[in-house]
Amino acid sequence: MSPLSLAQKKIIIILLALVVSPAIMGQVPSPEQMWQIIQEQQKAIELLKAKLEETESLASQNSDAVEITANAVEQVTIDINRGPDEFQRTSIGGYGELHYNNLSDDMLDDGDDSLDRTDYHRFVLYFGREFTENIRFFSEFELEHSLAGDGAPGEVELEQAWVEIDLNEAHTARAGLDILPIGIINPTHEPDTFYGVERNKVESEIIPATWWEAGIGMYGELAPGWNYDAVIHTGLSVPTIGSSTLRPRSGRTKVAQADDLGFASTGRIRYTGIPGLEISISGQYQSDITGTADNIDINATLLESHLIWQHHSGFGLRALYARWDYSDDPLLIPDSINAGTLDGWYLEPSYRFNLANSSWGDIGLFARYTQWDERNQIDGAHRFEEFKQMTTGVNWWPHDNVVFKFDVQWEDADGLVDRTLDGINLGLGYQF
Repeated sequence: MSPLSLAQKKIIIILLALVVSPAIMGQVPSPEQMWQIIQEQQKAIELLKAKLEETESLASQNSDAVEITANAVEQVTIDINRGPDEFQRTSIGGYGELHYNNLSDDMLDDGDDSLDRTDYHRFVLYFGREFTENIRFFSEFELEHSLAGDGAPGEVELEQAWVEIDLNEAHTARAGLDILPIGIINPTHEPDTFYGVERNKVESEIIPATWWEAGIGMYGELAPGWNYDAVIHTGLSVPTIGSSTLRPRSGRTKVAQADDLGFASTGRIRYTGIPGLEISISGQYQSDITGTADNIDINATLLESHLIWQHHSGFGLRALYARWDYSDDPLLIPDSINAGTLDGWYLEPSYRFNLANSSWGDIGLFARYTQWDERNQIDGAHRFEEFKQMTTGVNWWPHDNVVFKFDVQWEDADGLVDRTLDGINLGLGYQF
């Protein structure tokens, strides 16, 4: 037999009180009074039963409401916990830069190539996804020169789209479309990370930044402060006729239905064991830098080394050297014009300091001397000329990721070249 509920106990107590109370008071009820008492008790019982049913109904409703509320709170908690996690696993970023160039061409014998131009040079978006703690995806999508399409000056490019997997704490494998680990500007080319409006000529012509290929490779740490990169990837397909003969920048296929490419591989060793210091050396081998569809077979090697030193006082220094060496081909690379090599270097001291009112950000002053080889076409002859450029200017960072730039450049060359440009450059850049 189940125990009596609290409501049932109350009913029994009330009934006992109705029966016993007249006896206690010494009054013996008559049959009529007894019948009246019974009727009143019955009414009281019915009333108490109704109250009991109402109470039980309310309790049941409250229990259901509590359960519904608890379920809703639990679902909201799950959504809250899952929402930020899903958002944090997907990343969006990008960078952009607006340029103004006012440059005069000093070599007017071959036409006037002076510039008075405003150009939204690059608008770039990053999209990334962390599938697990060890597997992630990253991409870089770019619009150059603000407008793309038939007859438009710009183009839409997919510069990066790779998946990487952490093999362990020290080593990671990566495959897809990726920036090659060569130079300073190529891996890190956001405008707020370097001085000057335009990218320096050594890294844009010799390396040539920005340079990406399809491939597979690994990177990681060999020892504290010592890092490595090793990549097997598609190669260049440089022209073998015309004004851009053997020009590395003109050989970038950008992995757009890139047919008949030769095998290539790139490796890099970096030392970053001292705060503010980076010393790096990179090497690349191209089995056929002209591609495999023609009868010309030229293998090539690229060596690059650089130093970055950013002292806590604000003083900075960048120095870089890069050199291509092509295999012999007497018809395409005659010794008389020293066409078998292509190199360049630059030296860039700088000083970055905080303004008196720190809310105004940082100011950086720099000077850069650059020397590089470039292909030029004068009267139909391919010339391999050496250019020299002196650039000095200022960067203002009102925020670490926003920069305004101004610089002045003076350019010269050994021999009769297509053009040399002197003048000023203005720029605005950002990343997020």
